[in-house]
Parts: sequence; structure tokens; C-alpha cells
Amino acid sequence: MSPVSRLPFPAGLRADRLLRRVAVNAAGVAALTTVVVPTVVAAGLTAVDMVKRRHRKARPAPKPGTHRARVGSSTMAIHTSGQELYDEMIAAIDGAQESVKLETYIWKDDATGRRFVEALNRAAERGVTVHAIYDGFGNLVVPKRFYTGLSEKVHVYRLPAFTRPYWRGIIRHTGFNHSKVLVVDGRIGFVGGFNIGDDYATTWRDTHVQVEGPSVWGLDHSIATVWNASHPEGERMEWFPPEEWATQVRVASNLPVQLVYPIRESYLTAIERAQRHIYISTPYFIPDQQVLRALKAAAARGVDVQVMVPKDSNHIVADWVSRGFYAELLEAGITILLYKACMIHAKTATVDGQWSTVGTANIDRLSLGYNYETNIGVLDPEFAAQMERIFAADARHCERVDHPRWEDRHGLARVIETLLRPLRPLL
Repeated sequence: MSPVSRLPFPAGLRADRLLRRVAVNAAGVAALTTVVVPTVVAAGLTAVDMVKRRHRKARPAPKPGTHRARVGSSTMAIHTSGQELYDEMIAAIDGAQESVKLETYIWKDDATGRRFVEALNRAAERGVTVHAIYDGFGNLVVPKRFYTGLSEKVHVYRLPAFTRPYWRGIIRHTGFNHSKVLVVDGRIGFVGGFNIGDDYATTWRDTHVQVEGPSVWGLDHSIATVWNASHPEGERMEWFPPEEWATQVRVASNLPVQLVYPIRESYLTAIERAQRHIYISTPYFIPDQQVLRALKAAAARGVDVQVMVPKDSNHIVADWVSRGFYAELLEAGITILLYKACMIHAKTATVDGQWSTVGTANIDRLSLGYNYETNIGVLDPEFAAQMERIFAADARHCERVDHPRWEDRHGLARVIETLLRPLRPLL
């Protein structure tokens, strides 16, 4: 008799069946650990946060002002006030003579949202070619009847939330359209973190860049690529050549339909070149291992690395997942600044007073390797100096995370951070 046959198996149960049962049980435990438990914890945190939000009073967001710089042949304005930004955008649309191209993630059905509908309609009625792209998932809670207010003369594309042609390539036809870009007549462009809505104008702290000159070509091209990938030949936007290479200003656009994700590479390249300082502002900080290692390596060689995030963002689960990185960052000598005045949604960085970026991409996996995103990178000391002034102004509304105190945080917080780790690749 073999050793296996002498084992005390239940009657009629052979070794291979037992092994399969063990494998199934192990898979069940793994699924519980990596899917069910984190999901339950996330749901609980979200429910608690929803209750707390009812008692929170919205406060006006600090506005560090509008800062301007001349970069090569283009002029640039850095907007930190949503109200001023929207006025500039509406004025540009009202002054359009040939074309208006708008791309946004969230477009609210409120006074601000209606201002943009009315401005686009006015432009279309006077013969301007108007295109508008918005994301279906980002606007699931916005009544579709709101968008029917757009004139029939406005060419509209709602990126489907779920009904995509996945059979043409799963990776190519996923991702949310998280870009916020406006281009008028191919000569005025806007890009940054501001969505379209009342709250974003008044109670959120965000950053947008207005560009006038040859550098607008990159923004125009990014919108055209998204539109043309989903429309037949006769409905596509016309391509036109750039006036110049504009090496000081480069637009980096993540385009899942082309399997192109240059924003992550631009961050990694800048971080790896840093010699003095790196100042990053992002609403959701959930870096992949390559970005995390690059930041830690920079700090190890003496670079002053500072990361600014909201103390309490609009996504509590993202906050808790982000906190799971704090101990490792602090141990590496990286400064963490918690912005407490309001929700800060700015997605910016500046390195060594030379290179800066403003755009729509967060430092997380969704933005850097999944979504449609648009960032503008600027290699110019004057522009970087303005960005540093804004960062310093924001820092005055922050509290710095102290390493010893963070290590002494409540044990339950450590447990929650650990349980949520499996969600990192999904956020």
C-alpha cells in the first residue's frame, strides 16, 4: 500500500480531489483578502464620510492669484481662481472666429455649466465650428437632458461610460476622458485641473494654464486625436502643422486609443534629473513603484522633495490608500504637506526652478496609465519661479506631517491602511 493510500482521507475522497478542494479554499481566502475585505472597508469609509459631509460647511478657497510669464513665442497665465478662469474661457469662446474645441471630464448642470452651454451655442449660431467632448462616466449623475441644451450645430461626443467597442482592443478602448482642455481658433488654449461647475470655481483650490501662441498646437492636436479616433473620415477634425517646434513648451497627452502614456515618463525624467528640489501638488497621491523609487532616490541624493496633498479630499478611500505610503516617504526624508484650507485639486510640479508641469493627471495609476489626460510641460525659469510662488502660498495653508507623530498614529489606522493596499493598482 502506498503512503498516500494510508492517509486518513474522508471516505471516497481521493488525493487529487482533496488537493483541488485545498486549492479552491486557498483561492477563496485570497479573493477575500484582496477583493472582498478592501471593498467592504472602502464602502464603510465612504458611508461614514458621506454622513460627515452633511455637517461640513464649504469655505471659499484661497486664491494665490494669476501669474504670467513669457515663454518663447507664447504668453502664459497661471490661473488659481476658477471664477477668473471661467471668465477668460467664456471671453475666448465669445471672441472665436473659426473654431472652438472643448474637452472636459465633469460638466455640471448648474449656473457655470449653463454659461458654457450658452457660450458654445452663441459661437455655433454665428458660424463658428464648435466641438465638445465630455466623459460619460464623470457625468453619470448629471441629467442627460442638460446636454440636450447644446445647439444641434455643436458637434458633441460623449465618451461612453460602459458601451465601448472592446472587441477592437480592450486596453485601447478603456479609460475615462479626464482631460480639461479648451482651444479657440488654434491660438488660445487652456489646460489644467478645473472641471466645469460652481463648486470648482469657489470652494476648490485648483490650477489652470492659459496659453496664447504657437504652443497651443499641442493642445489642439490632443483634442483632435481623441475626436478623430471615434469618428469616420467625413466627421474628423482637420490636422494642421505647428508653427514651430516650441521646445520650451511641450504638451504630453495620454491617449489610450494609441497606447500612448507620455505623462508618466515626463514625471520620471524630471524627477531623475532633479538636483535641488521637487515640489509636487496632487489631489490623489498613489504612485506606482517606479515613481515611488524615483522620488526616494532623489531624496537620498539630497534633493528637497515636497509632496502636497489634501488633508481631506473628496475621495476618502483615495486619502486612506495614499496614507499607506506616508511612513515610507517620511523614512526616505520626503516632506508631506497636508493642505487643510479646502479641497486642493491642482495637479502641478516644478523641479529645480527650471521645469514645470500643469495639467489634468494625478500621481496615481488611473491618470498615469489608464485615462485620457493632458499636461503641459514648460522648461523656463520665469515660469518655474511663478509656480514656486504659488506652491509657497499654498504651503502656508498646510500642516507638515511629522515623522515621529505619524509613527505613533492609532493602531486601527495602520490596520485600515494595510487592508486597503490591494486597491492601489485600481486608483
